[in-house]
Amino acid sequence: MEIGWMHNPRQRQVLVFFVLLSMYGASAELGPYSVVEETERGFFVANVGKDLGLGLTEMSTRGARIISQWNKEHLQLKVQTGDLLINDKLDREKLCGPSEPCILHFQVLMEKPLEIFQAELRVKDINDHSPVFTEREMFLKIPENSPIGISFPLSNALDLDVGSNNVQNYKISPNSHFRVLTQNRSDGRKYPELVLDKELDREEEPEISLTLTALDGGSPPRYGTAQVRIEVVDTNDNAPEFEQSLYKVHIPEDSPVGSLVVTVSASDVDSGVYGKISYAFFQPSEDISKTLEVNPMTGEIRLRKKVDFETVLSYEVDIKATDGGGLSGKCTLLLQVVDVNDNPPEVTVSALTTPIPENSPDIVVAVFSVSDPDSGDNGKTSSSIQDDLPFLLKPSVKNFYTLVTQKTLDREERAEYNITITVTDMGTPRLKTEHNIT
Repeated sequence: MEIGWMHNPRQRQVLVFFVLLSMYGASAELGPYSVVEETERGFFVANVGKDLGLGLTEMSTRGARIISQWNKEHLQLKVQTGDLLINDKLDREKLCGPSEPCILHFQVLMEKPLEIFQAELRVKDINDHSPVFTEREMFLKIPENSPIGISFPLSNALDLDVGSNNVQNYKISPNSHFRVLTQNRSDGRKYPELVLDKELDREEEPEISLTLTALDGGSPPRYGTAQVRIEVVDTNDNAPEFEQSLYKVHIPEDSPVGSLVVTVSASDVDSGVYGKISYAFFQPSEDISKTLEVNPMTGEIRLRKKVDFETVLSYEVDIKATDGGGLSGKCTLLLQVVDVNDNPPEVTVSALTTPIPENSPDIVVAVFSVSDPDSGDNGKTSSSIQDDLPFLLKPSVKNFYTLVTQKTLDREERAEYNITITVTDMGTPRLKTEHNIT
C-alpha cells in the first residue's frame, strides 16, 4: 500500500495508515461475505452497520471507512447507510489465479475512537472460460503390434476456472481402435490417456485421425478440441522403462544456476536404433520450462534459474524416454524446494503519532506489524526496543505490536526520543531488521 505523509502547519500530528488496530489491541471479525465474480459495480454485499450493531449516524460520526492491502479499492462503504458495495467488477481469475477459495481481506476502520474490524470477501467462480489445449495437434507413432490395453498419455487442456468449472473429463471421436480415459494428477489436474482397444494393422490403415474433446463441469459444459494424428509403424517390440516411476528430490533454494537436480535413467532391451533413447519433458508448464532443463542424451536435469521457496514450494513434471522407433516410457519428477533463511523480517508502520503530549500516561505512539516470508523458525520473529527508554512494546493481535509510553513524559526534561525497533528472526543465521522512530 502506498504510504503518504500529511503535513499541516497548524496541527503537527501525522497518521500513517496501512492497517489500524484498536488502541487497546482489540480486533473483531466481520463476515465472511461472498459475491459471485463478474458482479457489476454497485452490487450490495452486506450492511456493515447492522453487522456491527451501529446506528445510521454512528458510521458517519465515527469516521468509518474501508482499508485493504495494496490499496486495491474493490469495495466501497456507504457511511450514510452502512451498506458495503462492490466498487468494480471482480474477475476471480485475475485476483486469485488457480487458488481456491479466492479471498480478499479488508478491514473496516473506525477513527473515533480508533477501532478496526477484520473482514474477508470470498469471490465465487463462474464458468466463464472454456478448456484450451496448448497443443492443438498431437502426433503419435504407434507400432502395429502394440498389445491391447496399452495406453498413451496425451496433452491435457487448461481451463482458468476452478473446482467443478475446470476440466472434468475427455472424450474421443468414434473409432474402431481407441477409447480415452480421464486420469488425475497429484495436483488435481486431469489429463487424457488413449487406450488401444483393437489391434492395429499398418497395411490396412497406416494413419488414424481422431478429435479429442475436453469438457468442463459447467451447466451446460464448455469444451475445447484438439486433433490426434496417429501413424501406425512397423514392429518395435519394447518401450523404454525407467528405473524409477517417481524421482523425489529435495533442493535448497539457494542452489546456483546449473546445479544438478537428478539424473533419470531408462533402458530398452531392443537393439540398434530401436534401443537408442532420448529424454525430454512431457507437456511441461511454462514455469517448468523456465526453471529446469533436461539433457536429451544423458537424462541429467539441471536448474536453468534459481528457485525460491517463498514463490514456489515444489515442481512436478513428467519425463518421457523415447526410443528410435517412437515408443516411449514415462516417469515423474517431484522436486521439492527446501527453505533457506534468505529473507530478513519486514516492519510495516500502520499508525504513528508525533508529537505526543507531555504529562499523559499510556499514549499510543505507534502501531506496526512484523512479517517474514520464510517458513518454520526462519519465519518466526521477536521484537524489542532499547531498555533505557520510557516506552513499552506490547504485542497485539497476530504479528502486530503497539508502542506506548510507560510513564508520563516531561518535555522540559527531554523534548525528543529516538526509538529503534529491532526485529530478529529465529533462523540460522539469524537475520535482523531495524526501524527508527523519532
